[in-house]
Amino acid sequence: MTGEAPHGDPPVRWSENENVRWKVAIPGRGHATPAVWGDRIFVLTAVPAEGSDSGGGALSGLFGRGDRFSYEVRAINRTDGNLIWRRVTRVEAPHDSRHNDASWASCSPVTDGEHIIASFGSRGFYCYDMDGNLQWEKDFGDLRIRFSWGEGSSPALSGNKLVVTWDQMGSSFVAVLDKSTGKELWRENRSDGTSWTTPLIVEHNGRKQIVAPSIARTRSYDLDTGKELWTTRGMTANPIPTPVSADGIVYLMGGYRESVLQAISLDKARGDASRSGAIVWDYTSDTPYVPSPLLYNGNLYFLKSNQNMFSCLDAATGKSYYSRERLDGLRGVYSSPVAAKGRVYVMGRNGVCVVIRHGPRPEVLATNRLDDSFSASPVIVGKDMYLRGENYLYCISTE
Repeated sequence: MTGEAPHGDPPVRWSENENVRWKVAIPGRGHATPAVWGDRIFVLTAVPAEGSDSGGGALSGLFGRGDRFSYEVRAINRTDGNLIWRRVTRVEAPHDSRHNDASWASCSPVTDGEHIIASFGSRGFYCYDMDGNLQWEKDFGDLRIRFSWGEGSSPALSGNKLVVTWDQMGSSFVAVLDKSTGKELWRENRSDGTSWTTPLIVEHNGRKQIVAPSIARTRSYDLDTGKELWTTRGMTANPIPTPVSADGIVYLMGGYRESVLQAISLDKARGDASRSGAIVWDYTSDTPYVPSPLLYNGNLYFLKSNQNMFSCLDAATGKSYYSRERLDGLRGVYSSPVAAKGRVYVMGRNGVCVVIRHGPRPEVLATNRLDDSFSASPVIVGKDMYLRGENYLYCISTE
C-alpha cells in the first residue's frame, strides 16, 4: 500500500461541467473510501432511519445517541452510476458519540473480487459475495474510543486472511479472520490505546507481517502466527495515518500535537526497533494528522496536519526536496493524496483538488473544484477517478 495507481491515467482537469462522466447522490453520510473491482464500486453509508430527528446533518449524533441509522453497503455500476444492489447490515442507534467531522460509516471496505467485506466497527463486520449474498457476519461488541470521537480503522486483506485491529481505551486486540468464513484464526491482546489507523500488511523476505500503530506503541506481528516481531514508539496521542512501505522500508507517521516520522528497516527491525538499529532516519516536523502519506517513485509526500501545506522527501534518505509548500485554494484535507502517471492528487474537504507534477520541485498542474465536500480518498482505476463526497459519488473521466 503506497497510494499509487500504477496503471492509472485519470484527467488532470475537471469541474461540475467538465470531465464528469456521471454524478449520483448517495443518501446518508459516510467517509469510507470506496472499493472498486471489475464493473462495480462498493460504497458504505449510514442513512438516518425513519423517525430520526437528525437528517444526518453535521451535528447528528455528536452528543446524543438517540438517532437510529441504517448501515448500508451499496454496489454501484462503474459505467453509469446506477445502483446494482443495496444491503442493510443493521438498523440501530450508535452506542457512543463521534467527532463533528467524522461519520458513522468511516471504515473503508475491502474486496478480492470474490468477497466484499464491510466494517461498521461496533455495528459489526459483514462479508458478501459480489452479488450481495451475505456469507458471514461478526460482532466484536462496542468500542470505547478516545474522546468519543468515533471509529475509523478499516480491515486489511491479504490472501485468505482478514486483519482487524480493535484498539480502544480498554481491552484491545489484533485478530486475523478467515476471509471466507469469518472464523477467527488467531488473536493477540494489546493495551496501547485507541487507534484510527488501518493496519499495513507488508511482505519481506518471504514473511508477511502486520504493522499496527497505536497510542503507546506501534507493533508488528507475523501474519500467520500472531507472533510479535518488533515495536517502536506510538504515533502520537491520536494515531490516524496508515503506514506505507516499499523496498524493505516502512514509513510511520503521526501529527497530533507533535510531528513523528520514522523510516524503519525491515531487515533490522526486531524487538525494540530503536535498539536494533532499524530506524534508518526520522523527521520531526510538518507531518499529517488525518491523511496518510503517499509513497511514489522514491518520493514521500505528506501534508502538515490537515492543512494545505505539502512536503516531499527522498524516501531513501529523508532529504527534504520541499516542505510546507502552500497549495492555494485547498482547505481542510482529510483524504490521502494519491498518484498516477507522474501526477499527485490532493483533495480537500472544500471540494478543491490540486494536481501537482511528481518530482523534487512543486509544480501545480491544475486546481479543480466540485460542489461537494470530500473526506474519503480518491480512487483511481485506469482513466477513471472516483470521488466519494458528502452528498454525491463522482466519476471523473475523459472517456
